[in-house]
Amino acid sequence: MSSNNLITLHRWLLSDTHKNMENKLEMANLFSGIALACKITNNAIKRAGFESNFGLAGITNVHSEDVKKLDVIANDAFKMALKSTREVFCMVSEEEDSIIPVPQSQAGNYVVAFDPLDGSSNLDCNVSVGSIFSIWPKLSKDGHNYSNDDVLRKGRDMTAAGYALYGSATMLVLTFGQGVYGFTLDNHIGEFVLTHVEMRIRTKGSIYSINEGNSVYWDKGTQEYVKAIKSGADGRAPYSSRYIGSMVSDIHRTLLYGGIFMYPGDTKSPNGKLRYLYEVAPLSFIMEQAAGKSTNGSSPCLDMIPKSIHERVPVFMGSPACIDELLTFQKKFAHNNNNNSTNEKDN
Repeated sequence: MSSNNLITLHRWLLSDTHKNMENKLEMANLFSGIALACKITNNAIKRAGFESNFGLAGITNVHSEDVKKLDVIANDAFKMALKSTREVFCMVSEEEDSIIPVPQSQAGNYVVAFDPLDGSSNLDCNVSVGSIFSIWPKLSKDGHNYSNDDVLRKGRDMTAAGYALYGSATMLVLTFGQGVYGFTLDNHIGEFVLTHVEMRIRTKGSIYSINEGNSVYWDKGTQEYVKAIKSGADGRAPYSSRYIGSMVSDIHRTLLYGGIFMYPGDTKSPNGKLRYLYEVAPLSFIMEQAAGKSTNGSSPCLDMIPKSIHERVPVFMGSPACIDELLTFQKKFAHNNNNNSTNEKDN
């Protein structure tokens, strides 16, 4: 790309592309903080081996998961960078058990939920990881007292969402509800530069992504769907299996190549493992804006309203034809699925 044609994230946010966006300057400022947090996190990952930042931090988070040293660095980076923009009213992080307040002197008009470092269990083996974020306008009229109503929101009400991918290149993919755009970090100039315009998923793909180690626990609908796409039923070619175990990486590949990503509820984890506010909701928003679909198996994920800030939900997202086919299996075997759920409760 010619340097004369470089469009940085900040330039793009302030361009005529967003002339009808409300509060354009505030959003540009907020995203400057998000971009800074992503750069800090990216640099910490790249230098982790030199600075002894691989491995555990010796603590657990609200989900009783072992926290990596880089989880702490990324979480601190996001909190610091977001507060410094003075655009954030309150925050939710995967790493903290309650809503994070912002001092009144720094508070703004947006609620931000984030997973500072998704897939961190893969860090020590150098697998691609990411950060995920979602943004809502605040609801509270009080300038400094937030409530659960500000945070427990359906995904459909989001103003913006996005993810950063730390891999062979560092990317920031985002949406404001008018298409999906990708920016790649140019390390020479230290800026995210527009490289992917109006990203759209294929109508149908031939890659499925799911942790098949849990197949014995799946509901009947999911089992039969995966069996069908693996076996080449109806004379079609079998799907290929690709599962990284870092949600951002798996979703990014699905977005670019098509196919389906699945993390269902099962008899071991009835609500699945993925959290709604800062994993499922923002990535569902991106997927729908890229002409894909996202469902919990019965209804669109973006229409769900969480009851707690760390609520987990099942999710299936990807190419629309793949999701439509999955839903036919879920509907066909709904009776079996309900019986399994009843038996699990009885046990």
